[in-house]
Amino acid sequence: MIQLKTEASQALYEEANLYTPGGVHTSIRNVEPHLVFTRAEGAYIYDADGNKYIDYQAAFGPYILGHNHPYVNGKVIEALQRTDLFGNGTTDLEIELAKKICKHVPSAEQVLFCNSGSEATYHAIRLARAVTGRPKLIKFQGCYHGWHDYVARNMLSAWDMVGKRDPGSAGMLEEALDNTLICTYNDLADVEQTLQREEGSVAAIIVEPIPHNIGCILPREGFLAGLKKLCEAHGALLIFDEVITGFRHDIGGFQKVAGVTPDLTTMGKAMANGFPIAAVAGKRKYMERFNTKPGGDVWFAGTYNGHAVGTAAAIATIELMEQEPVHETIFRLGDHVRSEIRGILDRLGIQGVVSGFGSVWTTYFMDFEPKHYAELQHNDAEFYVAYRKKLMEKGIFKLPMNLKRNHISYSHTQADIDYTLEMIETVLKELKSSYKQGTEAGKA
Repeated sequence: MIQLKTEASQALYEEANLYTPGGVHTSIRNVEPHLVFTRAEGAYIYDADGNKYIDYQAAFGPYILGHNHPYVNGKVIEALQRTDLFGNGTTDLEIELAKKICKHVPSAEQVLFCNSGSEATYHAIRLARAVTGRPKLIKFQGCYHGWHDYVARNMLSAWDMVGKRDPGSAGMLEEALDNTLICTYNDLADVEQTLQREEGSVAAIIVEPIPHNIGCILPREGFLAGLKKLCEAHGALLIFDEVITGFRHDIGGFQKVAGVTPDLTTMGKAMANGFPIAAVAGKRKYMERFNTKPGGDVWFAGTYNGHAVGTAAAIATIELMEQEPVHETIFRLGDHVRSEIRGILDRLGIQGVVSGFGSVWTTYFMDFEPKHYAELQHNDAEFYVAYRKKLMEKGIFKLPMNLKRNHISYSHTQADIDYTLEMIETVLKELKSSYKQGTEAGKA
């Protein structure tokens, strides 16, 4: 059996713990094995022990073109040779990027830039409350919209806490928890009943068009359009959180694919191929409430908003999407991966469903396609994580954590995909055998 070399990573991780609580700077990064990464290029990442992986984690999705993409990096370097951050006025890069987003994203009549998806959703929710004069928000069980009190509840809930009052953190305001209502994804009746019960108090519905925080659960026919109709009927705003789906699934976001235009949209991740930038966009009549326009009464600020690094990277990323077959390529590879893994599962007689869209996929080890978070309790989490850890031993990196998605980038080659599929079959054979042996040993 191949064992990963992790000695250098472990030593560095122990040092990291001396200076940083838990040794990592985002909680979800603290998984075993604790790796320290030192280099990335194209479809590959490398750790401190010299292990090379084909990367499908993609830092949770930003790398749609691949790591250290030369065109994007070149445009960032070019921008920094003449500009950076001024703290006053507007830059030409901000104007150019705003024009591109307003051109491509159906809901984007105007746009403002910030630095993270959590910031973007915070601004969108505050704006919705200002527009409607209402306090409450509907989000869906299992969806993730950032770390702030408005939305940090009922994310990866324990199964006995699904739909119940499940704060994601200590220190949250009780009022914030009570003003965020939880509904079941793909269940319009549940949403309608909630709106009727809370008539006149719901400012907005916020939703991941595809809940990628829990892998990939696709919206049922009419669900997203139904949310828009319900918002219109009850005077609430519809917010699409496209921090993950935006630009990865289409240059116009998943809203363009679905043909449903929300009132407000948040974006990030794939828009700048790994460089830090995010955005909130929407209808002009709403966006002009922000106090970036004189007379606006909704506060919007941030020292690093519109920094040259993020704006230059986003322009370059979108330019490549405009000029090259980025989505065509990654969608073709994604379709191939999903089809082939289904074939592998069938050949090996392993219970599983392959869910995904475009360049994203995950394999749930259960016997039906899940429609919402609660149904994911039927996924074999132990097998799911063991599968991912064994793939790491073969040089395939998928985050070794339950219910996480995988991403294909424009840098992945057919050879990368072919090797990945070969290793997937090898690993599943090994796991099926070891799990069978374990079961028989238990019976003995």
